[in-house]
Order: sequence, then structure tokens, then C-alpha cells
Amino acid sequence: MPRIDTPIEEFRHLRPSVTEPEDFDEFWSTTLRESRSLAAPPRLTPIDSPLSSFDVYDVTFSGFGGEPVLAWLVLPAGATEPLPAVVEYVGYGGGRGLPHERLAWAASGYAHFVMDTRGQGSAWGSGGGTADPHGTGASVPGFMTRGIHDPHDYYYRRVFTDAVLAIDAVRSLEQVDASRVALCGGSQGGGITLAAAGLSEGLVAAMPDVPFLCHFEHAVGLTGSDPYQEIVRFLSVHRDAVEMTFRTLSYFDGVNFAKRATAPALFSVGLMDPVCPPSTVYAARNHYGAHADIVEYAFNEHEGGQGVQWQRQAEWLAARAAVLEERKPERMPPRVA
Repeated sequence: MPRIDTPIEEFRHLRPSVTEPEDFDEFWSTTLRESRSLAAPPRLTPIDSPLSSFDVYDVTFSGFGGEPVLAWLVLPAGATEPLPAVVEYVGYGGGRGLPHERLAWAASGYAHFVMDTRGQGSAWGSGGGTADPHGTGASVPGFMTRGIHDPHDYYYRRVFTDAVLAIDAVRSLEQVDASRVALCGGSQGGGITLAAAGLSEGLVAAMPDVPFLCHFEHAVGLTGSDPYQEIVRFLSVHRDAVEMTFRTLSYFDGVNFAKRATAPALFSVGLMDPVCPPSTVYAARNHYGAHADIVEYAFNEHEGGQGVQWQRQAEWLAARAAVLEERKPERMPPRVA
């Protein structure tokens, strides 16, 4: 994707109209209520590990429909008091991997909870182990069109519910200070972060990194890259399903979740990103319901800031420790990498 030909100032003020179903809130409140009614306490199994500076737990918690979802919980070794927590969601096609692959948050003094993504974990990384025991109608290979004929059957209804119930599970742990839970994730994980932030109360921060799953109607016609192209391929065959498809997707659009979020946020965007075009990221950021900073990487694609962005997240989250209750309404100017 060539460097953007839209002046960056236009992106910084972009607030597009995004379709939102009238029953959006009812749909999600009913979904979460039903799954919460079936939830069991999370199960933690200590893991023998060469990571001598960390305590590692294999976690199973109840997600959508009470179904088991896996996660890792990694803590600084020997912590004696409840810790602030960072819940992390994983990018498209990946799973929770192995605990030694993500140690930075725990090394910084946080309880780090990495949620497996149901049905994924076989496209890159070190794998995942959470099944998605639901069938689907006609769909394109991948996850974007699974169950797309009805929002109740759509794949991301289950994933987003898992994400919210992961927060419930983390808050129930004796190792965690339930009043200090933050969220993060990149790409698909960034989109899940926005959904969970919009569906949860009392979070201290949300850090969506180059987020996916935002402003579907615009993204699907703008980029030639997967995963959005899965929807294009589906509609190229199911030519009469356009209205149905975008109606379903409107229940899962990151912009609609961003509007409802109440925790301060730190976004990032790659201005040459061919996977999650910058206009879709700004659509979510500029509609965000609370204070939202953004870091712009002018010459990066979907990789964004990588380790540079993690360091900025860590500094930003630490700086919020003393002011988390202030929820400033104004937006800070973006920093350009």
C-alpha cells in the first residue's frame, strides 16, 4: 500500500457515520447475561517452568455459553499482594502460544493474562488449544464469514464474549487487584480490545494496537489484503447477501464498541498499513468514548511500532497510575514516530 495521499490532519478529525443496529446494546447485554449465567470459576494449574523469575499458571475459564477457554497467567515470582493486571488478546490466526513468548508485562510488575482465541492458533506462532464447537453455514476459509448469515451465529459473537468473560475471570483471581485491569492486543487483538472495552465497566486502560475489525463497510472496499478480503470473496459468490452481511457485521464493528468505552485508551496506527487501513483505525479512535491518545508510525505497515510501541504502552500505562480516575475528556495530540 503506498503512503497515504490523504492529509494526516483529515484523519485526525475523521468521524465517519458507521451503521449501528437499534438493538445493539440489547443484543450484547443478552449475550453476556446468558453466558455469565453459565460461567464456572476459573481453574488455575501451576506450571513447572524454567522461568525462575515468574510464576506461571495454565488457566481454563468459562467463555461463550459456558464453554472452556484457555489462557496463560504469568506473574512476577513470589508476589505477595494483588497485582494490577494486563489482559492480552491475540492477532488473527494465532493462539496463546507458550508462556515464555510474552514476559514483558509480568517483568514490569503486572499480572499478565493471555487469552487463547477459540478455533485459531494454527496459522502462526506456537499454537493454541481452545476449540470452537460450533458449526457454520456457507463461508470462505478463515474466520470472517463463519456464521455471517445471522449475528447470533457469527464467529466473533463468541470471541468477544470470551474476551469479556476473561476480564470477569481475571477480576476473580486472588493474585489480581480487580480495580486495576487494563487491556491490550494488536490487529485482531486490537479489535477484541475495543469490543471488550466497550462491553466492560471499570477498566483502567485499553491499548488497541493497529486494530482490526473496524469500520467494515469502508475497510472491505478499501484494502485488497486478507482478512477483509475473505468478505470480498464471500460476496463475490453470494451476490445477493450484501445487505445481510453488513447488517451482521454492524453488531461487531469496533467503532460501535469504541463509542461505549469508558477507559482511557492508547491507540497506534501504521500510516502505510495495507491490512488495517489508517482511516479505519482513526474511525474508532475519533469516536472513542473516553480520552484517547494515538501514536502514528508514518512509514510502517501493519507491523506498526512493535517493540517501540510496547515501550510506549508501558510508559503510558505507568503514567496513568496516579490519574486513572481523572478520565480527561480532551484528546491529546498524536505523536509521530
